[in-house]
Amino acid sequence: MGKLYEGLTPALRDFITQSPMYFTATAPLAEDGHVNVSPKGGMDTFAILDDTTVAYLDLIGSGAETIAHVRESGRITLMFCSFTRRPKILRLYGTARCVFPDAPEWDTLIGHFGKHPIPRSIMVVSLTRITDSCGFTVPEMELVRERDLQDQWGMRKSDQELEEYMRQKNSASIDGLPARPHQELS
Repeated sequence: MGKLYEGLTPALRDFITQSPMYFTATAPLAEDGHVNVSPKGGMDTFAILDDTTVAYLDLIGSGAETIAHVRESGRITLMFCSFTRRPKILRLYGTARCVFPDAPEWDTLIGHFGKHPIPRSIMVVSLTRITDSCGFTVPEMELVRERDLQDQWGMRKSDQELEEYMRQKNSASIDGLPARPHQELS
């Protein structure tokens, strides 16, 4: 069993900022609902706000599972893995909330992230448990480069095309939970 932390220590903050990717995990409340795990890259989309609060920029994607699950229960786990010579896994458990572009705090929060043409929301996570473990079975790998394909895709779309895409692909989870605000399902 790994160590339990009260907050993000300087060493944990360094580990997070040096990580080229992380994973988010969420689940609906229904027992038969689908658990979702999403890889996230581009560390200019992740911010440490304080010792027990983090946030990440959620970009328009092919689905909206995380948003739907967070809107239903708030539960989320973030996982960082070391792929370098020194193994480590860091799990951040918490309660998330979605901040959408029309929220009053959007302008303040968006300044924590790099410029991306297709922001959908900002997930602000209040951490309730912070643990690490050995990561001995995680392979050692070398990062070749980050991909900017999602940004390129977004730059080729008009605002109207992006809105239509989100209406079609981001309105609900695969289990039928509402994802986008103002688009509640009946």
